[in-house]
Amino acid sequence: MYNRGIRGATTVSHNEEQEILQATAVLLKEVVERNEIKPEDICSVWITVTPDLDTTFPARAIRVLNGWDMVPLMCSTEIPVKGGLPKCIRLLIQTNTMKSQREMIHVYQNEAKSLRPDLSTPAQ
Repeated sequence: MYNRGIRGATTVSHNEEQEILQATAVLLKEVVERNEIKPEDICSVWITVTPDLDTTFPARAIRVLNGWDMVPLMCSTEIPVKGGLPKCIRLLIQTNTMKSQREMIHVYQNEAKSLRPDLSTPAQ
């Protein structure tokens, strides 16, 4: 088995708790489904938000999902780069898998598709 990283990002329209939690859950679920991974195979999830999102910890959305109570989660603030994409939530999921790096499916939703258009493929 190998430890692989899977990236994901999304954006929200408003700095509102429920919108941030909902967007985080939707993003995580798509990454998990498209990569066919289970919580017990995940080593950790690193979550960052842009400085303009400060009403909640996005990890709260993950912690309440069935089977995710033991997965290590960490939240942080993204580096505030001038001209960076606002209201953005990013995930870095480290998982154990037999798949190659090229087989990992990275997920970019909403305005975050502009971050990596080369990796922004429609859901299958």
